[in-house]
Amino acid sequence: MNPSGNSKLKLLYVMRFLLEKTDEDHTVTVQDIIDHLQSLGLTSERKSIYEYIGLLQDYGLDILCQREKRNRYFIGSRDFELPELKLLVDAVQYSKFITPKKSEELIRKINGLASVHQADQLVRQVYVTNRLKAGNENIYYSVDILHNAISTKHKVSFRYFDYDLSKQRHFRKNNEKYVTIPCFMVWDDENYYLVTYNEKYDKFNHFRVDKMVDVTMSEEVFEKEIETMDAMNYSSRIFNMFGGEEMTIDLKVSSSLIGVVLDRFGHDIELRPIDDESFSITVDVVMSPTFLAWIFQFMDKIQLIGPQKAVDRYHEMLVKTLGCYQ
Repeated sequence: MNPSGNSKLKLLYVMRFLLEKTDEDHTVTVQDIIDHLQSLGLTSERKSIYEYIGLLQDYGLDILCQREKRNRYFIGSRDFELPELKLLVDAVQYSKFITPKKSEELIRKINGLASVHQADQLVRQVYVTNRLKAGNENIYYSVDILHNAISTKHKVSFRYFDYDLSKQRHFRKNNEKYVTIPCFMVWDDENYYLVTYNEKYDKFNHFRVDKMVDVTMSEEVFEKEIETMDAMNYSSRIFNMFGGEEMTIDLKVSSSLIGVVLDRFGHDIELRPIDDESFSITVDVVMSPTFLAWIFQFMDKIQLIGPQKAVDRYHEMLVKTLGCYQ
C-alpha cells in the first residue's frame, strides 16, 4: 500500500476509530488519530485529520471537541444511546426463545453499536441469571420466514414436535408437514407463537415457533381475507391466559394487589373501596382453569364473589384438585 494511502480510505478508518474508541468519557487527540493511522501503515498530516473530522461532521457524525491546549475529540450522540443498548441486551438475554448461541451473536453485534469502553458495561450484564433458553437454533431464521410469508400472503409449511418421556422430539401428524395460512406473530410469556388460520375447519390455531422445524414459505398465495378482529379475539383469549365461556365476574381484592390488578386488567378499570384493606372490581373475562389458577396464586388476597355460577366452577376445581392429595 502506498504509505500516503487513499484519502477516502483514511476517512473511513478515522470514522471507525472515533466510533469504536471514543465517548464522552474517553477522548482522543489529533495525534492519537495520526498514531492509529500509522499503526495501519497509513501516514497523514494534522491538516488532513482536521479535514476528515470536518467532513464527518458535515456527514452527520456527532463529533464533539473539548477545547484544550491539545483539543480532544469524541463521539457525542449515537444512533443508540447506552441505556437503549442495555435494554436491547436485556431483551435478548432474557428471551427464552432465543438460543444461547444466537443470544451471544446478537449481543456481540449490539456491543458493536457502542464504543469499546461502553461495550464493557454491556458484557457484564450477559447471563447474570441462569435462564432457560431454547435449543432450536433455527428459530431465528424461522421467524424471518414467517414474517415474510405473512407480509406477502403466502402459506407456510412446517413440522411440529412435542417431547416424550425420554425428552426426545415426537413429531405430530406422524411427521407430516402442516400447511397453513400464517396470520401474525405473538410474543407471550417469553415464547414466540405463530397464529394461523385453518381453511378446512374454519378456525384459528397457534404454534410455538421454537417447536417448529423445516419452516418453509410455500409458493401458494392465499387470497382469503382473514378478519383481523376475529384473529385478535382469538389471540386475546389464548394469550391473555383466558379461554372458555365469556363471563362478567366480581372480585374482592386485597389493597396490596392494586398494582397486579392494574397490570392485568388495565388502568381504566374501576376500583371500588370496600374497607381500608380491600376493594372490589367487575371485569369481563373468559372463564377457564387457567384464569382460575391465576386467582388461586394469590390465595386469600383475591376472592371470586360472583356470579354464583363462576363461584361454583371455582369451588369445583378446588375440590377436584384437593382430591388428588387426600
